Amino acid sequence: MLTSTVCAAVSAGGLGIALLTAYRKRFLAAARIAAYSLIPIGLVMTGIIDWVTGLVFKPTVWAGFGVLALSALLFMVTRAAERRGGGGRKERRTAAAEGREVAAPGASAPSLGPARPAQRSKTKSKQDSSGDDFSDIEAILKKHGI
Repeated sequence: MLTSTVCAAVSAGGLGIALLTAYRKRFLAAARIAAYSLIPIGLVMTGIIDWVTGLVFKPTVWAGFGVLALSALLFMVTRAAERRGGGGRKERRTAAAEGREVAAPGASAPSLGPARPAQRSKTKSKQDSSGDDFSDIEAILKKHGI
């Protein structure tokens, strides 16, 4: 009942401020203030305020939030431990005993083709004999018109 009275007082105060704002010929701002000030009394009339106060002031509800927080914390801790390598030890042991790999056989092979040093050796052989290392940079600058 106290919350209903407080919400009604807040709405009445807001409507008073809206009237003062309208008196100063700021009608758009007055309409916006009136809209905001009608929200608390509307919440009281729909019963949402009673539901929220019942939710906030019950210890069992807070205990439920605590249990949910503990559950979320346990999920995060187990995922972090699994990522650090703590999870899946049995799977790796059985795979090692059977002689097979846990990951795909070609998982560590590069997927971009030949290695970089082989490509560089080709470009070095194409360079002139004076050893000008700036030819690549010059080509890029010429490409962009600089």
